[in-house]
Order: sequence, then C-alpha cells, then structure tokens
Amino acid sequence: MTLTDALDTLETVGAAAGLERAAVRDEGARLAAAVAESIPGAAAAWLTAVGAHEATFGAFFAAASSARRWRSAPTDLLTGLVGTPHAAPYAAALAEVVSAACDLGPAGIDVIARASATAAVQRAAVDGQVPVAPELPSAFDLPRVDPSAFDLSALALPPQPGAGEPGLVPVHATPVAGTTFVPEEKPAKSLEELLAELDALVGLRRVKAEIRQQTQLLRVERLRTEAGLTAPTLTRHLVFLGNPGTGKTTVARLVAGIYRALGLLTKGHLVEVDRSELVAGYLGQTAVKTSEVVATALGGVLFVDEAYGLAEDQYGAEAVNTLVKDMEDHRDDLVVIVAGYPAPMATFLATNPGLESRFSTTVEFDDYTDAELREIFGRAATKADFEPTPECLDRFEELASLQIRDEGFGNGRYARNVLDQAITRHAWRLRDVEQPTVEQLRLILPEDLVPAADDPVPDEPAVDEPAAETDAHIEESA
Repeated sequence: MTLTDALDTLETVGAAAGLERAAVRDEGARLAAAVAESIPGAAAAWLTAVGAHEATFGAFFAAASSARRWRSAPTDLLTGLVGTPHAAPYAAALAEVVSAACDLGPAGIDVIARASATAAVQRAAVDGQVPVAPELPSAFDLPRVDPSAFDLSALALPPQPGAGEPGLVPVHATPVAGTTFVPEEKPAKSLEELLAELDALVGLRRVKAEIRQQTQLLRVERLRTEAGLTAPTLTRHLVFLGNPGTGKTTVARLVAGIYRALGLLTKGHLVEVDRSELVAGYLGQTAVKTSEVVATALGGVLFVDEAYGLAEDQYGAEAVNTLVKDMEDHRDDLVVIVAGYPAPMATFLATNPGLESRFSTTVEFDDYTDAELREIFGRAATKADFEPTPECLDRFEELASLQIRDEGFGNGRYARNVLDQAITRHAWRLRDVEQPTVEQLRLILPEDLVPAADDPVPDEPAVDEPAAETDAHIEESA
C-alpha cells in the first residue's frame, strides 16, 4: 500500500468516526514524515504522496518535527477516540500509514525497528495503554527542527484543532479539552558518551581510529584558539568512501553530535540528502533548491549520499557550485559530509576546484566480515524482539560467506534483508499454531533463513482468464 492509499484509508476511517477529513489527513501526513525523516529521498516522495508538489523540503522537515512525539505516544485524534468503537480501526489505519512511510525510500533497520514500535504504540492505545517505545541507540536520534522557519501553506492542510504556536500541535495526555503537553528535550550527549557509542558499533576499526584522531585534532585546535595561540585553519568537512550498508549514515550522525560536543556546531543534527533533493528540473531552480536544503542543515551536518550523482550533468554542477558557496558562507556552523563509492567520488571531487580543498579528510569504510555481519544480524533481531538460535546464526554466517563482495553487495542492508525475509518465513511457519508460546513467537530457526518447499507462491491465473488480463498480471508481477 502506498502512502497516498494509506492516507486515503485513514481519512475514510476518520470520517466514519466523525472527524474532519482534513484534520485526519494532516495527522497522518505528519506521522508519516516523523517516521520517514531519516530515510534518504523520503522528502520528495512524501511531498508527492501528500499532494504538496510545489512545497519545499522544509515542509517535510517541519511536519516531521511537529509529529516526532507520536513515535512513542498515540496521536491526538486517536487519543480522542479511545473508549469508542472507532478507536481500533483508526489505530489500524495509522499503523498502515506507518508501514507505508517506511516505503518512501531505502529504510534502514533502525527506521524499521522504530516504525514497528510506533505502530505498536498506536494499537496499544486502543485498550487505554500508552507504552513507551524502547529507546534506540542515540546514533539514530534526530533533533528538533524549528517548524516556524518553513512555509507549510503549500501543503493545503489546516493546523490541528487547538494548536497554539504555528507549526506545533498539542499532545493531549488524556482527552480533556485544553490539556496541552510539550515533551521535554533530551539533554545533549557528552563527547565521552558519543565516542563510547562509536566504539560500540560493529567492526569499522579504521573508521573509529580516523574519527577519534579527527576529534582530538579539532579539540586541540579549539583549545589553542581559546588560549590565544595561532591555530591552523582546519577543514571540518569529510569524505566517506565505501560500499552501501557499511554504516556511513550512522557514523555521520555520531560525527554531528561529536562536533556539537566540541562546540564547533550549535545544534549537531544530521540532514541526509541525495541528488534528487538538491537538483531541480530546470537550470536556475537548482541553486534555490540546494540553498533551501543547506538552510535546514545549519548548525549541523549535511550528509550527501551518492554525491557522485552530482557530477553527471549541468544541473548537478549547479548544485555543486551552490554547495561550495554555501559551505564558505556558513563555514562556522555547517559541516558537509559527502559519501559514495571510491572511484566515482574521485571524479566528483574533481568537478569543482573548490571541492577538493574543502574535503581534506577521507574516511574509508571497509566491507563487513562474515562474523561482523553475523553480529549485525543478531543485534537487529534482538532489537526487533526476536531471538535467533545459535544454529541460525551459524547458518547466517555460512550464507554471508557465499555472497560476492562487489559494489552491489549491501553489507548491513544484506543482514537487514535476510532478517526481514526470516521474519516473514517465521510467521508462515507458525500458520497452523493457533496459540504459539512466547518462545515460539521469538525464536528464529535456521530454516527461516532460506525458502521452504511449502512457501506461498502467487496463484496461477485461471484457465479461462482473458489473455489481456493474464498479460497484465504477468507485467505487474515482473
């Protein structure tokens, strides 16, 4: 189900409960943005899904900021329905919105785990329970973006009833009129805590050493400046080289926090984009679009994934020229990290004379070993409240050893995809167990890692089905 379809369903269910259609759709759109805000390319896909084609990416970030609390608490309209027959279908429709939001781009295992917790929170609220979603590692945390900095008028969605400040939606702990609760901001992580989280990541030995060295270099530079000594002018921008799924985004989030802890950035948040979010359809528009994205990253880190895509044509060149200028204009409160495959990134850095001079530090991300992928698989399963047996982990490591390690290999994404398929097969394996035990619901077995002979397959078309429909069915399946 697409996000547009999920919002249509939510709107229909909400209308049946006597809610305003516009308010329902607004709530669903904001919840989807909060779930998908760290997915690459999600901003453009979200704007299309909600019908806000003319809005800027700032609308997406503002919507996500205003609804981020719903990741661990029921939405406002759902809270008002608790105790009525409409609560359960509305919560189910919200869960579909959450699921559809994960399809707005290549969602990582952290996004999927957080989305599962969010859907569970909405469903649990039907019975009057408001569970607190389990905390994920702070590497996945995202700071607030001030919604007042963006124009949401292009969304054509009215504010929530009872909203006070522009762009902020009140959260009602209980359905009592006038009760407003604003969640307290989490205290920022210390440098020691952030470095400990870096060390806790699986593998990445060379990356950890490089980030620690860079941290110490910048710390001493700051201390020399405070002492009135002459300090070398060091560039803080970084190049991340490596195949997909090697932890580049996770490390970028930690770098943002580390730079904030060092006093080099005021906010320490991460804004992740790719070519599609920087380049517009016409020359002259790209510069404006790129600067708008840069504005959302001020005080933090702008992470440009697959940055070599900007070296393809004159549109990308316009984005690069604008980015170089903005990096200079905001050099005191902006860090840019560009990432991608090693060879194409060398071509990208050569496209503009100002690029190479601003990216003097390169961090190389090695592919994960079989044992490291095994650990990633095990951690992801545990985070999703599953428990792979030792035999299952052995089987996974064996399967990982058979994978070809070229540029198409997904590394951590491979582990995530195998887990997703294993969870599906686990559910199918329990199809005839009416009341499975908690242990059965949690255990992932070796046979869940590979297709089984009795796995469900698409139904064959009926013999008398018209040829045109059969052809269409085949095209859709392909």
